[in-house]
Amino acid sequence: MALLVALALTACGRSERPASPRGYAPIEGPSPRETAQCLADLRMLGVEYQPLPDRQFGPGCAILGTVKLLDVGVPTTNLGAVRCGEARSYAAWARNAVGPAAYQMLGSELARIDSMGSYSCRNVAGTARRSGHSIANAIDVGAFVLKDGRRITVLGDWNSPDPQVRQFLRVIHQSACKRFGTVLSPDYNAAHRDHLHLEDDRASFCR
Repeated sequence: MALLVALALTACGRSERPASPRGYAPIEGPSPRETAQCLADLRMLGVEYQPLPDRQFGPGCAILGTVKLLDVGVPTTNLGAVRCGEARSYAAWARNAVGPAAYQMLGSELARIDSMGSYSCRNVAGTARRSGHSIANAIDVGAFVLKDGRRITVLGDWNSPDPQVRQFLRVIHQSACKRFGTVLSPDYNAAHRDHLHLEDDRASFCR
């Protein structure tokens, strides 16, 4: 067990960061203590994950203290590296909010969540500021597939003529706002017309 913990800390929360490429200033990630606690929380939640090695990329881009989510209880497509705290919030949201809401409001169990990715070295749309995706601290969610065959999309159903579908999306959006620091929806701007942006940044910004 001690060896496993040591390996997890080495992979996910090293105090010595890898050299930043081409002389860029390295990005600071979560501390080893934060990462260790987060990994323990994931285990307590029954989440299966794979710790990933720390890597620094271009200016403002890195994966530090990240995991690959293998099983959170709800299948999710297109996820790559996710910072551990983001992974913890996402797992709790998917299992304890989205799944129950689908069953209670739409009358069907949730088959999977279709994401639009996690890590991506890019700026916030229309700005020179790096996105939370550039440090693997955000997940974009575009659709929810039910076991009865229906696929609820943010793009097509945010303003659905079906009041239950509209309410389902609003409920899970509000639930996300209680778990993530920044949550952006189609009500925020056109860049988010087709997804929910979920970011673990402690900003308390919900739109």
